Amino acid sequence: MFRNWKEVLQIAATYVGTVVGAGFASGQEILRFFTIHGGIGLIAILINTFLFIWIGGKVMRISREQGCYSYQELNTHLFGKKLSWIVNGLTLIVLFGTTGVMLSGTGSVFNEQLGLPNQLGILFTIILCMVTLFRGLSGILWVNSLVVPTMLLFSGILGIHLFQDRALANISFSFESWNWLYSAFLYGGFNLAMAQAVLVPLGKDMENKQILNKGALLGGLTLGFMLLVSHLSLQQNLDSIRELDIPMAYIIGQFGKPMFFLFTFVVFGEIFTTIIGNVFGLVRQAHSLLKMKEPLAAILILLGSFIVSQWGFQSLVAVLYPAFGAIGLIFLLRLMVYREEKS
Repeated sequence: MFRNWKEVLQIAATYVGTVVGAGFASGQEILRFFTIHGGIGLIAILINTFLFIWIGGKVMRISREQGCYSYQELNTHLFGKKLSWIVNGLTLIVLFGTTGVMLSGTGSVFNEQLGLPNQLGILFTIILCMVTLFRGLSGILWVNSLVVPTMLLFSGILGIHLFQDRALANISFSFESWNWLYSAFLYGGFNLAMAQAVLVPLGKDMENKQILNKGALLGGLTLGFMLLVSHLSLQQNLDSIRELDIPMAYIIGQFGKPMFFLFTFVVFGEIFTTIIGNVFGLVRQAHSLLKMKEPLAAILILLGSFIVSQWGFQSLVAVLYPAFGAIGLIFLLRLMVYREEKS
C-alpha cells in the first residue's frame, strides 16, 4: 500500500513539476490568462483543474494501453500517420519554444532576485539539466520529488495569508465578455500539450492503471490549488505588478527575507523541472525519429533553446504562450472526444 502511494506521489509531483514553469512561477502566465479577467478568472481556474485531472489522466492511460515510447507515437495513434506529422511538428515547436522561455526565466531569476548576470543563470541551468538528464526518467522523478513539495509548502503559506485577509470575499464577478472562457481552454491546451512530453513515458512505464488515475487526480488538484493562490495574490496587487517580469516577487517582498529566499528557490525549481521535462520529451523524439544518441540530442536541444532564450523573458511569454495555446487546443479537443479502450 505504501509503495503504491509513493508511486502516486511521484507521478503527481512530476506532473505538477512539468506544468509549473517560468510563466507560472513568476506569475506572468497566470496574470495574462486569468488575473486580467478579474474575479471570473476563478471559474477559468476551476475549468483548468478539471482538464488537468481528466485529460492528464487520459494521456497516461492511452500511453499505457498503446505502449507509446514518446509523444510522437501518442500523436500518431490519436491523429493517424498523415495528420500526426503536422501535430508532431507543432508539438516540437511548442516544447522547443517553451524550453527557450524557461531558460530565459532562469536568467531573470538570477538577475532580478540575486543581482547576478542573466547569462550565468542560463548557463548554470543548462549544466544542471545535463546532469539530471543523464539519469533518465529516474532523475526527473527524483528532482520533482524534491522541488514540488517545496512549491506546495510555499503555496500553502500564501494560502493561509490570503485566508486571513479574506481575499475570496473581496473578489467581484462580472461577465463583460467571454474572453475568460477562451483563455481557460487556451491555457489548458497549451499546458497539456507541453506536459505530454513527460506524461507519455510515465504512462508507458506504469503497469497499474489505478496509480495513474490517482496521480492525475492528485496532480490536477495540486495545480488547481496553486493557480488559485497565485491568482488571488496577483489580483490583490494588480496595479503594482502589471509591468514586472516576475510579479510574484513584488508580492513576496512584503513577507520579509526568509520568504523571499524560499520564493527564489521555488521559482528556480519550478522552471528547472519544466525544462528537464521538455528536453526529456524532445530527446526521446529525436532518438525515436532520427536514431540520434540521447546525450548528443540533449546538447543540441539545449544549445538551440539557449539561442531562443536571448529574446527576453516577458517578450517570449507575451508572444509565444498565446500562440502555443492555440496549437495546444488541437491536442486538447482530440483528447476530449477520444474514446478509451475498456480494461
